[in-house]
Amino acid sequence: MTTDYLVIGGGVIGLSVARELKHRHPAAHIVVLEKETRCGAHASTRNSGVLHAGFYYTADSLKARFTRDGNRRLTEFCEERNLAIRKCGKLVVAKSEAELEGLDELLRRAEVNGVPLESITEAEARKIEPRVRTWGRALFSPATSTVDPAEVMRALEREVVDAGIEVRCGEGFVNWRNGVVTTERGSIECGYVINSAGLHADSVARQFGFSQHYRILPFKGLYLYSNEPAGAFQTHIYPVPDLKQPFLGVHFTVTVDGRAKIGPTAIPAFWREQYRGLDNFRMQEVADICLRQLSLALHADFDFRRLALEEMKKQYAPYMVRQAARMARGVRPSQYKNWGAPGIRAQLVDLRGPSLVMDFLLEGDARSLHILNAVSPGFTCSFPFAEHVCDRIGQYRAESK
Repeated sequence: MTTDYLVIGGGVIGLSVARELKHRHPAAHIVVLEKETRCGAHASTRNSGVLHAGFYYTADSLKARFTRDGNRRLTEFCEERNLAIRKCGKLVVAKSEAELEGLDELLRRAEVNGVPLESITEAEARKIEPRVRTWGRALFSPATSTVDPAEVMRALEREVVDAGIEVRCGEGFVNWRNGVVTTERGSIECGYVINSAGLHADSVARQFGFSQHYRILPFKGLYLYSNEPAGAFQTHIYPVPDLKQPFLGVHFTVTVDGRAKIGPTAIPAFWREQYRGLDNFRMQEVADICLRQLSLALHADFDFRRLALEEMKKQYAPYMVRQAARMARGVRPSQYKNWGAPGIRAQLVDLRGPSLVMDFLLEGDARSLHILNAVSPGFTCSFPFAEHVCDRIGQYRAESK
């Protein structure tokens, strides 16, 4: 068969890009290729469900703009389709006097990014969440909310299919040569290829001559669920993060149905889809990923060994609970016994550092575009990020003429 645009990967980014392409090119034939039997089987439905506000990121980052706008766009998407959304907000708390400077930096970034964020007293924080602990003051983000990622993905897929886009599940990408993509079921002649393959984006990109200096490093994320009844917490509670790292630390998340969970971990995984046991084990992936981890441990511009050790400790539930108890009262190990379904974060590494790539990263030309880093909060950013991807496609094709 032939198609004008082929999108590899049916996650939230892939579907959003296909949707935007159809909006810009109504007559175009568009195919989404998804290797799993359903769309969004990986990070798109295994994330926290939090719609972030956009105050963590520096103003010169793509994340800053896309998170702010994506929060508004996804909120509207859910409201217009009567999808569940819990507008509970988020408290960012200080665990010591030394972290107050971190609160000030987040407040400054919020102002520059045009994101609503309020500096409040400890007493005001307790009016929002009676169980909260903080050092003197806190920040409150009214725009932060929670959705059900699986419900959002189902609605987005219905919209994509209704628009006339062909979604082919259970059909994985095999290779590309001279404008023809070979799949597990046949071949497709493509006018343009968009690689949104998530955990496998770097491998796909190398077949097109890209991702020469980058590799995906997987991190496993797990949440511990509270057995307290719904409503035990009123809002998300987050610590002041280390802004040099892509992870936000152990925090409380209120799910869309009002339950509380703590986490996540960011445990270095040894192969890309290491969800449970030896499922999806690939020896070559293990060798490559261990080599990348060793390189980071020896040469990274940050303390990867300390980060990895800290994350490994979080697999021990009582340790995770102790971290969370510093931010809220009445938190006991007996309340947190059940681990949720694991997710794998596709974190891009720049081999030239080596260092973790902290922002979105694309590479492409007149024949293909590769989304190498759609790291958190990619779910929140998906709609405006898709517009950015389509803008880049237009630029690449125009430059080739």
